[in-house]
Amino acid sequence: MLPPGSGTGIFIHNSPKVIRLLLQGCTNRPFYHIVVSVTRAHQSRPVIEQLGSYDPLPNQHDEKLVALNFERIRYWIGNGAAITTPVAQLLGLAGFYPIHPTSYMQAWRNRRTLGEKEHKVPEEPQEKLEETAS
Repeated sequence: MLPPGSGTGIFIHNSPKVIRLLLQGCTNRPFYHIVVSVTRAHQSRPVIEQLGSYDPLPNQHDEKLVALNFERIRYWIGNGAAITTPVAQLLGLAGFYPIHPTSYMQAWRNRRTLGEKEHKVPEEPQEKLEETAS
């Protein structure tokens, strides 16, 4: 069997295509390939082409690495391939698409939880200091 990135996957020309994430890696160490394949109903078929990769775990510089082939992504979108939500989020963050609305919602949630943590942390040491001073 040929590797997914070889571009020689067998596919039906009239079947609908989708650009999606294909999970690789192992337990506790996910790694994704961004691939073109036929719709999810036919997942047993090999992928048509690999368009990039995504490493969701931060490296030592606290960066999540993404590699995209914008030329081929543009080609497949032009040929009518659908895009899944996670891939649309990555393309929005890369500047290829507008920012996906779920990216904004996730940022709002992160800011809210960060704000709640900041408000809770200073209160506890001050109460302890008041108790020891009494």
